[in-house]
Amino acid sequence: MVGFQTKLKYGEQGRVLRVIPGLEKAEFARFGGMHRNTYLNSPGLLDARLRLKAAPRLRFAGQITGCEGYVESAGVGLIAGRLAAAERLARNPALPPPTTAIGALLNHITGGHIESIDAGPRSFQPMNVNFGLFPPIAEPRVDEAGKRMAGPERGLARKRALSARAQQDLAEWMNAAS
Repeated sequence: MVGFQTKLKYGEQGRVLRVIPGLEKAEFARFGGMHRNTYLNSPGLLDARLRLKAAPRLRFAGQITGCEGYVESAGVGLIAGRLAAAERLARNPALPPPTTAIGALLNHITGGHIESIDAGPRSFQPMNVNFGLFPPIAEPRVDEAGKRMAGPERGLARKRALSARAQQDLAEWMNAAS
């Protein structure tokens, strides 16, 4: 297994895994363990274009910026690469909108999220893309039939609305970039 991260001791991992049918006599090359990723305090150190504020000739990308996940790290790397190439060509492209997944993640790691926090200083923590990073949207309160929505149904409608807005804003950003 790849990516088996756990706090279980090695002996206990072997015992638990051997409970799975077909793994009773399995030999494990290596057991999993917790790991701690190293990351920058990006909101304090990086500008919106992923450059080091103290030395703008340096740009960071991927997991070290404080994004979590393979897709997220690749996405931040892609944006950093595009920004570096544009800078080399003396261009100044627009950043992805914060209403999109990659734009919301960039906003989180470069400090845009801090502006909306009223309760004093916060510690920066790495993050996967999630709907909590997206700017708020007017939540639908009734369905198409006019029936009041609540609970999971309303949450799903909110996520659909956030996704539809993200798709539209991403398409507009991509069209403007080409």
